[in-house]
Amino acid sequence: MAKAKTKYVCQKCGYVSPRYLGRCPNCGEWNTLVEEVDHPESHQAAVAHRTMAGRTIKPELIGQVTTTETPRIKTQLAELNRVLGGGIVPGSLVLIGGDPGIGKSTLLLQVSGQLAETKQKVLYVSGEESAVQIKMRADRLGVGGDQFYLYPETDMGAIKENIASLHPDFVVIDSVQTMQEPDMTAAVGSVSQIREVTADLMRIAKENGITIFIVGHVTKEGALAGPKILEHMVDTVLYFEGDLHRSYRILRAVKNRFGSTNEIGIFEMRTGGLREVANPSEIFLEERLRGATGSAVVVSLEGTRPILVELQALVTPTAFGNAKRTTTGLNHNRVALIMAVLEKRAGMLLQNQDAYLKAAGGVKLDEPAIDLALAVSIASSYRDVETAATDCFIGEVGLTGEIRRVNRIEERVNEAAKLGFKRVILPQNNLRDWTPPARIKCVGVATINDALRIVFNK
Repeated sequence: MAKAKTKYVCQKCGYVSPRYLGRCPNCGEWNTLVEEVDHPESHQAAVAHRTMAGRTIKPELIGQVTTTETPRIKTQLAELNRVLGGGIVPGSLVLIGGDPGIGKSTLLLQVSGQLAETKQKVLYVSGEESAVQIKMRADRLGVGGDQFYLYPETDMGAIKENIASLHPDFVVIDSVQTMQEPDMTAAVGSVSQIREVTADLMRIAKENGITIFIVGHVTKEGALAGPKILEHMVDTVLYFEGDLHRSYRILRAVKNRFGSTNEIGIFEMRTGGLREVANPSEIFLEERLRGATGSAVVVSLEGTRPILVELQALVTPTAFGNAKRTTTGLNHNRVALIMAVLEKRAGMLLQNQDAYLKAAGGVKLDEPAIDLALAVSIASSYRDVETAATDCFIGEVGLTGEIRRVNRIEERVNEAAKLGFKRVILPQNNLRDWTPPARIKCVGVATINDALRIVFNK
């Protein structure tokens, strides 16, 4: 039997030190190293563990590896299917993170009920709620099924035994920070526990073809709690975002081995659970105030979905020496860049003006195509002149004041036309090699001054 050793593990980054240090030399955080007892696994036990599935994996030539097209499993939530890349891949490991109370458990409970209705066997493992509490929430959401099993447990040994005996098609772990490996002395939720629990779940998913959803807590900075290796081990990482003071939630993929990471799904939280938002553009524009200055509508692209969002700007003279720049849902550096271009190329004296900008509706935008709408909204507030309610804007602004082309222009323009906009201001180079729809007027511009001259008729 190998002798147990004491080690100190950083709870932020997973760095291992043989002695205690006040500051982690890897991530620089203070007082994050926690003592743990390491029980090294013997060579015989490691070999037995690797051959647990009854076979030993050997190297193969890539030309001799046979592949089969595995059909994806569709849920009743088209928004979730979109974010996952077209549906659930059997045998995948999916991690869902988000702020407390944002709706992670509600989403997975609804998905579990939908899968159970299609005769898929689902095991919902909860380390935070009892079976009675989950059943009460399931009744409120209208969730049930003959193949839906609830299992309140935190011991991974018992969980693995029940998975082996039940043979489920889907497993939900809520949450990974509450699970505990019985052979480890580390505290529940520590880096070592999270790493080993996730490794166990990954082996179960790959060896048995079971799809496993994992709920992960987030830190106060908004990152997933636990070591960064947690995100590397899983197949897909989804973030459930939203403002607790608003009813809309955004499901965003930040890692996906089976699809794009640019897709988003939009849901609305109601008393009866999460409901899909089929046309998010109408939501982001429904409270737009007509005749207000500092407002411009942009056609942004999130993955394959064009979304119309109102950008708002408020420019006022500063009362202090240094002008203030505040943004919500927009990149602060991008806003500073656009204001510098407006001052240098369009002759606007903005260095003594405070600027407050936001993307209405709580959405976050960070693509180059929003530059022109940002510039127009700032100019509208600075000049105190409104923009036309039926105008929308697409285009990237360069440092020399040129308007550069963007991708997927046809889809953006069609979305604007569908929502009743009459005119779209876009890069002149984007007018080539396609025919704009007849129901909307497309105006090409080459510079920021051309755009401002057309918008404000000057």
